[in-house]
Amino acid sequence: MGTKEQISEELLLENEAVKQNEIVLFNDEVNTFDHVIETLVAVCEHSPIQAEQCALIVHHKGKCTVKTGEYSDLEPRCSGLLQAGLSAEIV
Repeated sequence: MGTKEQISEELLLENEAVKQNEIVLFNDEVNTFDHVIETLVAVCEHSPIQAEQCALIVHHKGKCTVKTGEYSDLEPRCSGLLQAGLSAEIV
C-alpha cells in the first residue's frame, strides 16, 4: 500500500470515529416564522439569514436539518428548541 492510500485510509477511519448527528426541525401549524427564526438564532447560533432560510425550508418541505455535530453538543440545543415549543429531534 502506498503512502497516499494509507493517509486516505487513516482519514476515513478518523471521520468514522467521530459520529455526527443532526437536529431535524419539523413543521407545525403553531409557531410563527418570527418565533422559529428568533429561536434558531438564540439556541443554534444561526445568523438571522440562516435561520430565516431554515424556517422557509421547514415550512415548504416539512423538515430541515438545522444543526450537525456531536450528540453532546446537540442534546442541550435540541432541548432548547423543544422548550421553546418547536418540534425537533436528534437523528
